[in-house]
Amino acid sequence: MSSLTTFDLPISGMTCASCAGRVERALRKLPEVISASVNLASEQARVEAPRESLAKLLAAIEGAGYEVPSERLELAIDGMTCASCVGRVERALAKQPGVLAVSVNLATEQAQLQVAPGLDPHLLLQAIGNAGYSASLVDSVSPAQPTADTHLRRERWALVLALLLAAPLVVPMLLEPFGVHWMLPAWVQFALATPVQFVLGARFYRAAWQALRAGAGNMDQLVAIGTSAGYGLSLYQWAITPAGQMPHLYFEASAVIIALILLGKYLESRAKRQTSSAIRALQALRPDQALRLRDGQEEMVALSALALGDQIVVKPGERFPIDGQVLEGQSHADEALISGESLPQAKQPGDKVTAGAINGEGRLLIETNALGAETVLAQIIRLVEDAQAAKAPIQKLVDRVSQVFVPAVLLIALGTLIVWLLLGAPLASAMLNAVAVLVIACPCALGLATPTAIMAGTGVAARHGILIKDAEALEVAHGVTVVAFDKTGTLTSGTPQIAHLQAVDGDEQALLQLAGALQRGSEHSLAKAVLDACSARQLTLPPVSDSQALAGRGIAGQVDGRKLALGNRRLLQDSDLHSRVQGGELALSAQAWESEGRTLSWLIEQAPEPRVLGLFAFGDTLKDGATEAVAQLKRQGIDSHLISGDNQGSVKAVASTLGIDAVHAEVLPGDKAAIVGELKKTGVVAMVGDGINDAPALAAADVGIAMGSGTDVAMHAAGITLMRGDPRLVPAALDISRRTYNKIRQNLFWAFVYNLVGIPLAAAGLLNPMVAGAAMALSSVSVVSNALLLKTWKPKDYD
Repeated sequence: MSSLTTFDLPISGMTCASCAGRVERALRKLPEVISASVNLASEQARVEAPRESLAKLLAAIEGAGYEVPSERLELAIDGMTCASCVGRVERALAKQPGVLAVSVNLATEQAQLQVAPGLDPHLLLQAIGNAGYSASLVDSVSPAQPTADTHLRRERWALVLALLLAAPLVVPMLLEPFGVHWMLPAWVQFALATPVQFVLGARFYRAAWQALRAGAGNMDQLVAIGTSAGYGLSLYQWAITPAGQMPHLYFEASAVIIALILLGKYLESRAKRQTSSAIRALQALRPDQALRLRDGQEEMVALSALALGDQIVVKPGERFPIDGQVLEGQSHADEALISGESLPQAKQPGDKVTAGAINGEGRLLIETNALGAETVLAQIIRLVEDAQAAKAPIQKLVDRVSQVFVPAVLLIALGTLIVWLLLGAPLASAMLNAVAVLVIACPCALGLATPTAIMAGTGVAARHGILIKDAEALEVAHGVTVVAFDKTGTLTSGTPQIAHLQAVDGDEQALLQLAGALQRGSEHSLAKAVLDACSARQLTLPPVSDSQALAGRGIAGQVDGRKLALGNRRLLQDSDLHSRVQGGELALSAQAWESEGRTLSWLIEQAPEPRVLGLFAFGDTLKDGATEAVAQLKRQGIDSHLISGDNQGSVKAVASTLGIDAVHAEVLPGDKAAIVGELKKTGVVAMVGDGINDAPALAAADVGIAMGSGTDVAMHAAGITLMRGDPRLVPAALDISRRTYNKIRQNLFWAFVYNLVGIPLAAAGLLNPMVAGAAMALSSVSVVSNALLLKTWKPKDYD
């Protein structure tokens, strides 16, 4: 078991001693908990348990009917260079009272924390400083890109200077294979190598000293010790060599190692900037100002000056600065970078617009509905940032290795030096072999393997309208074997349309005109379906008079002097027409359509002689892409299930059309989660839904996938949110999660293999220190570059 931690958890909602007892019992039931006590007066629980059991503790408290209030903090951390640094910062923060959860990301150089309300963040900054690093609070409103660009420019200049100083030291080595034996004087080598060692390489000494003060190890210690050994050996050889003779110096090895490591760091920083390009692209969508209309006057104001209800003018080609509703004007909006929707969306009065989208050809007047952090764009940025900062469960293995990595390497290097000396090797040779061990053993690749893949994968997914909320959802989604779909609003449009119609006299157009005339002005969903069909066929509707609703049956009125009625089977029976259609062609059609789960409406003429004119069958239509989505899942080897509260006939008809493997019809909302629970016994289950009634099932599944066109409740319960209601994004989300997880495994494999192979070769004297330095730099760059290959991904059949 890992080391125990004492948690002091604030609890809200307790009102009496029985509340405290309930929470205490819930905590003690957990096998991980060593001890637990709850204090009603301070509203806190003190629990002794392993650090990684925090999520279970919080779940137990919530399960007892209470909650642990928390606040979110983000810290930018400067000075981390490897996985060991990440572990040290995390441990320093986790020890602080009031810290409930902490995750540190080497690729973003940030820490995300959940802390108790009122915790002074300066205590956290001090704890990081004591651990040997510096930190600052992240301003979530303004991106820190200028700082990143400045840092990159400094690294570039340091690299250029290091290469210029190290190049003359390498030239004699390059000329030697061609028979040219020439060497720079010792004092020139010393003059060139010293600024590289102690000025450009000062960053390694500073970081190594800070880690040493904190009682920990990191990559910088390996570099500092290794290059200092080579530099010191050169000084020793120079001092003992008689005057007039050329000493055997190793200044070039130390200088080149530092130059190569700086090269690797620079390339690594550039590559890391690309992994976060999705965040920068989203942040760039936010305008700084808006054109407000007040008292008939237009004025340009900062976004911070806006309030809900303000009216904003958006001209053609401008970005929407806020979320709102169109009051005046018609245009199109390009929402590609927000929802992944490639085609511009028509906007007219009553339609919603999203901050960051680009207005098309028309001038629009918008009423402000959401500002700042409450806009859809800000929420998307926050979700992507959370996912990129989070750790995948597989990262725990790396964290455990990193804690012992540097001390182990130092011992191996010392052992290498001693063994070679015992074998009779000269001090210089033994020292160089030990230096090679120190230089090649870089834990940077281990620290970057997981976060860079997650950043690249979640970033490219966000560009295509797939928001992965956390790394755990990403890791679990790669193994999904069963996808359970809700029907209405997920695979179907959720709005009824005419699926079939049949006229007794064969004139379907005239039948539709009469029905449309009766339904004119009605707000009923079936009436809208009839009127939409008339509009699609560009039919002219005759006037209607004496229109009246028939309670529980339908609607009646006079059209062109004919007394007509449109309604359900009860209307047919009340008109004494039910027996007349029995056994006829309409009855057979009605029976077939009802078996499909369709809703039927009969158009009848009531006078002078009651007779049936025709029959309409209404049904929910499949969403574009639903068939392709199920087909893609089959190609991925994933079974599909349909879970719906609708009748058996309707659900089976949809499943049959789409090729879905299994059907669960007439399911109550509360039973959907139970069915998901049963499916989990057969494999890893993803649930796809969009409604409030889907939220329990989304939470119960291994991975919840919510349609962004659905409710906020569904999206909060899901680990993955699809920003538009395209079912094809479901197999796409599983595909990118699978590819991202594969990149994580590839990176970790090569990072481990690199050290497993490189360290023994260096200890055996088969690696020159300069080659070891190049290999170390290459390892980090290769890991990040491999992750960046994910940026070329796009969903299949994506236009």
